[in-house]
Amino acid sequence: MRQILAIVRKDILLRFASPSEWLFFILLPVLFTFILGMGKYGSDGKVSLLVVDEAQNEVSARIVEALKEAPGLRPEVVSRAVAEERFLARKVAFWLYLPPDLTVERLMRGEKVRLLLYQQPNNLRALAVQRAIQAAVGGESLPFEAAHAAVTLAEQYGAFKTEAERQQYVIEASHLARSLWAQVPDRLEVIRPSSAPVYDPRAQASAGQLITWVFVPLFGISALLAYERNTGTLSRVMTTPTSQAVFLVGTIGGQVLMALIQMGLLVGFGVLVLKLSWMRDPLTLILLLLTSALAAGAIGVFMGTWVKNEAQANNLSILMGMVMALLGGCWYPLELFPASVKTVVHVLPTTWALEGMVNYLMRGGTLQDLLPNLVVLTGFAVVFLALGIWRMKQAQET
Repeated sequence: MRQILAIVRKDILLRFASPSEWLFFILLPVLFTFILGMGKYGSDGKVSLLVVDEAQNEVSARIVEALKEAPGLRPEVVSRAVAEERFLARKVAFWLYLPPDLTVERLMRGEKVRLLLYQQPNNLRALAVQRAIQAAVGGESLPFEAAHAAVTLAEQYGAFKTEAERQQYVIEASHLARSLWAQVPDRLEVIRPSSAPVYDPRAQASAGQLITWVFVPLFGISALLAYERNTGTLSRVMTTPTSQAVFLVGTIGGQVLMALIQMGLLVGFGVLVLKLSWMRDPLTLILLLLTSALAAGAIGVFMGTWVKNEAQANNLSILMGMVMALLGGCWYPLELFPASVKTVVHVLPTTWALEGMVNYLMRGGTLQDLLPNLVVLTGFAVVFLALGIWRMKQAQET
């Protein structure tokens, strides 16, 4: 045990020999998590939607109220000048324009009124926002369409002798249509767990950045092995009573320990600042973080048996870590990927780690629910550690 602790202490001193290491250990992960998780969203995870209401009537008021009931939206009625200013400054991703010709009279005549949605390019939530707005507007326009049909049919039978009678019929028909629409039963009852929101950008950012910034240093175990090998430290260690197993346990254990500390700090940031339920099930969370760290550490050991020097190992670690994070859904939700790509990326440990953390945070996943993720991540750790040990023995024999 003393030998293992000595190796752990040595690796920690080597890693934090430069003060700039703290930049990558905690400052940048926290900064990116905050920007991606709350940069365009509020503390409730909803998208801010500015609404410019130049109609100022009953119809536009009903649309705004319907938008408030839409999941994932937080509408705010502002002037056009404010909306354009904040949109151009990229302080908001969307704003909706309700024109002055959005009137009951036009809708009752069956005329189309065009609402305008302005959105920033390449926004991940554009489709969801569009659908939410379409649902809100559609729910308000259908009663008017039904009333218009009733008025048109009545006119064909000559039901109105004067324009006053027609106007009165229009009012009564619209009120009746809205009353009947409110009584229409739901054709589909959707049941979701109370703890599982549809999508939470805070959870996606917190889990994704945690994996990204922890996997890259763990892949960096390859640089430690290359350093030990090229400086002759590894060969000298192997001539002492310190066995290869003790050396690997100390090297991997020290890096995994630092990774768990880093994960704990990022989890704490998610709880305190992003208001995420990371601590909902501590046992499941610990197992998920531990298996993720072990999988990344084992891959780092395997990489270390192939690289020739420390510089090559560092470059490869960053490249592999960022590519795996990107393809694993850490920077963009997996739901945006094509179906074929979503299947292929399950060969990566980052995909299993992210899915486990997202299911845990957003969908209330339990230990039983996340068991496949834990098993696969443990499998990555066992397989790559075994391959790394095999490669090290081959190198010694040659």
